[in-house]
Amino acid sequence: MNIQSQIDRTKGRQIFEIVNILFLFLVVASMVIPLLNTFALSFSSDMGSMSPTIVLWPKEFSIEGYVTLFEQVKIAKPIINNIVVTIAGTFLHVSLCTLTGYALSKEDFGAKRFFVAFILITMMVPLQNIMIPLYLLYKQLHLINSLWAIIVTNMITGYTVMLMKNFFESIPKSLGEAAYIDGAKELDLLFRVYLPLAKPGLATVTLFQFVEKWNHFMESVIFISDPKKYTLQVALKGLVVDSDASSSATFITKNAQMAGVVIAIIPLLLIYPFLQRYFLSGLMLGSTKG
Repeated sequence: MNIQSQIDRTKGRQIFEIVNILFLFLVVASMVIPLLNTFALSFSSDMGSMSPTIVLWPKEFSIEGYVTLFEQVKIAKPIINNIVVTIAGTFLHVSLCTLTGYALSKEDFGAKRFFVAFILITMMVPLQNIMIPLYLLYKQLHLINSLWAIIVTNMITGYTVMLMKNFFESIPKSLGEAAYIDGAKELDLLFRVYLPLAKPGLATVTLFQFVEKWNHFMESVIFISDPKKYTLQVALKGLVVDSDASSSATFITKNAQMAGVVIAIIPLLLIYPFLQRYFLSGLMLGSTKG
């Protein structure tokens, strides 16, 4: 009876693993096939890209789509605007949130509970709910139709501040105390002791913010109406959605549309391998600290 029970349990385990593998295979296929189709169409000819079927490899390799994208659609300016917004926004976000998190990690910081409670309250208010007040504020500050409106939006967030605070609190206090006894000042403690040990946290928040700024869309739609200040995601929306609904005179072929999508995802594919080892360890440490 016991042997039969073990055999049934083994069979059940094998069936469970097979079902898991099939399910994961479907999940991977649902993500990989659209990506391969996008790359294949972007390197297809104008006629080849108009095929109604899913294409996983271009029948005729061509860069016509990329030529159309830069010469006819003028995508270079939105790309430059996107790079400016992403680099400046990520740098300011990581710098200010790190400094705030470091200050709140200090046990002797005055009114620490009040500021932590205030930051937690801000995390309950989504950005979408304050877009209209932000628009009115930016209008008074003459930031409308300026890339600064996108850069300063979400410049400091409660989530990143609390994440960095937890990272700094996880570093043994004895290290800072030993450096302080040796004559290190507060800035020396931050830049020479705590920041080098908080690399996983910095990599995590940098990757999160880089992805958010690079893929931003709503801020650009609301705060930017000058086509010269359009960023990449808004340009892609005009390239893919608006061109499909426009007249034949301005019709953009699929290879040019997919070339725009490929250009949008390449920076994310390039930056992830460099930050992956810090990102995984930082995400685990941040999730285990209260």
